[in-house]
Amino acid sequence: MSQVLLREYYELCEGGVCQDLLTEAEKRYVAEGGMILSGIMQKADTQNGNGRVYPHRVLMREVENYKKLVKERRALGELDHPDDSVINLKNASHMVTDVWFEGKSVMGKVQVLDTPSGNILRSLVDCGVKLGISSRGMGSVSESQGSTVVEDDFQLICFDFVSEPSTPNAFMMREAKEFGNTNVFNKADKINRLINDIIGDFK
Repeated sequence: MSQVLLREYYELCEGGVCQDLLTEAEKRYVAEGGMILSGIMQKADTQNGNGRVYPHRVLMREVENYKKLVKERRALGELDHPDDSVINLKNASHMVTDVWFEGKSVMGKVQVLDTPSGNILRSLVDCGVKLGISSRGMGSVSESQGSTVVEDDFQLICFDFVSEPSTPNAFMMREAKEFGNTNVFNKADKINRLINDIIGDFK
């Protein structure tokens, strides 16, 4: 079964910022001109607009793996989805600074970077443009009871900012691109994934 690039869309909190999710330090950062966006980034066990369902155990494992990138300040993302599995540093617009589960929802905080793409993102938010957050990952899917279920080989790569098409079906038309080389993680990332898988087996 070949892996494809899976991309999902979720809307952030109204206005892009959920102030009740921010710490006092983050609120000061925002008051001094910084920008932090927060809200729902992904959902488990729920059929999304693309007709896909991410099992809770798969998404939980990937969020735990992703926390390592967050801690190391490597959890970058871009504007829109590129057609590959590589995060291009020159196009980085934001950095995820926190991610956690609340029930079936993956919540997160995103710091807008002072980069060309980050400045575009900031301008869009300042102008009131309704933006969504969208996961990008590699994995295979299978059909089950009318839904497309993401398989255990799923690997979360990043979260990108996107604009939602006015018609849900238009977003679904963006077909996933197949990739022969799925080595998007370095050895340390792979070891961390293996350790998390082993620990998960004992929980």
